Amino acid sequence: MKARIQWAGEAMFLGESGSGHVVVMDGPPENGGRNLGVRPMEMLLLGLGGCSSFDVVSILKKSRQAVESCEAFLEAERAGEDPKVFTKIHLRFVVKGRGLKEAQVKRAVELSAEKYCSASIMLARGGVEITHGYEIVELG
Repeated sequence: MKARIQWAGEAMFLGESGSGHVVVMDGPPENGGRNLGVRPMEMLLLGLGGCSSFDVVSILKKSRQAVESCEAFLEAERAGEDPKVFTKIHLRFVVKGRGLKEAQVKRAVELSAEKYCSASIMLARGGVEITHGYEIVELG
């Protein structure tokens, strides 16, 4: 896997993934930025949410659950002093569908956390306390 980061002036950077997709990262005005992109630490949190959500949906589909929507809400705490690393992250999934089995949703979240989500497992091994929760919404 490769990536390229290009400084675009002031506190803005363009990140290009190995697959050719570009994202804008920028700082707040008080740090010389123009607030035109996500912060780098936000990118890490988004990556974790995307990785885990991908797993949960994939596992539910493979277990033939009629999932129609999956949202992940992440809340993170950071250290107060530099380096301001993540210390705690909580992921809460809201899974919507028809006839979803709670055991299958619970299993999908657990498998992502313990076996499949590289981002989550890497952060946990680095000392971040990661917790998970879920809610199931039955669609009529």
